[in-house]
Amino acid sequence: MNYIDGKRVLITGGTGSLGTALVKRLLSGECIPASITVFSRDELKQSQLREQYQGDSRLNLIIGDVRDRQRVELALQNVDILFNAAALKRVETCERHPSEAIKTNCFGTINIVETIQKYNLPIKAVVGVSSDKGCNPVNVYGQTKSLQESILLVANLDCPHTRFVSVCYGNVMASSGSVIPIFQNQIKKGGPVTIHDPAMTRFLISLNKAVDTLLEALNTANRGEIYVPVIPSATVGDIADVLIDGRNIEKTYVGKGQGEKMNEVLINEVEVDKVVLRDGYYVVTTEIQENPAVKGEYNSKDYLIGKTELRQVFSELGLLLPKGK
Repeated sequence: MNYIDGKRVLITGGTGSLGTALVKRLLSGECIPASITVFSRDELKQSQLREQYQGDSRLNLIIGDVRDRQRVELALQNVDILFNAAALKRVETCERHPSEAIKTNCFGTINIVETIQKYNLPIKAVVGVSSDKGCNPVNVYGQTKSLQESILLVANLDCPHTRFVSVCYGNVMASSGSVIPIFQNQIKKGGPVTIHDPAMTRFLISLNKAVDTLLEALNTANRGEIYVPVIPSATVGDIADVLIDGRNIEKTYVGKGQGEKMNEVLINEVEVDKVVLRDGYYVVTTEIQENPAVKGEYNSKDYLIGKTELRQVFSELGLLLPKGK
């Protein structure tokens, strides 16, 4: 039986790209949740969700922010499973407003954990959403995600009746904040396509695979573990070229931005000795392994695919713009 069957599910940040994809999956019939509550501060997107799923009494909507302890306490009542997808995630925004990133990504997570602890809530599992930028972080966003992972890890000691786990992956293709829609919009306008550094490498994951990772972690992760999907990477230059697709579009190179890495990492040198391979996922466990599944950092520069394979991926996901646009 699917772990989610018959359970009451809460999704914080549930109107974002990942949250709405998760709602779609949970209401698809693949599993049978008792209810799904979307908690977010986006009134318009909640209205759109209500219209999309009108007539499905399992869907509940709550306006609120994970920064607001009282609203978090309200949302966490009568919940069995929580997916914490609430985040400020644009690197440049977090660099400019670090205190705001900390309030959402760290204090928001603390509000969740402390509410469960304070009221001894019978929540069975909490799945946190992290990022490759939290692995060897060099920017504010990555630092907040690294701290979020630590907060959830220690929460397993403070809330013994709740299992806290995390997932960690790279650039979610076509999600808000992804480089792909930015390039697509520039192409539609006739260019130029602005590239920081064409040699930069980034991990790529589809929304469906991101949801798969969430559900796999929920179903099989032990306390404190981090689930990392095995995914490809590509250079930013190749991503731009494949999306331009032969059009007469100018490319401009502006140099690496503040807080950006040349290559992202999903498993760092400290975590390597704790990694096992489980059902097609790398899992960062809480103990040193005798035969760890990876021998070095899980680095985007080592998992590159070429333009032909990248074009196939984009085509399958419907990311290539029609000719003439």
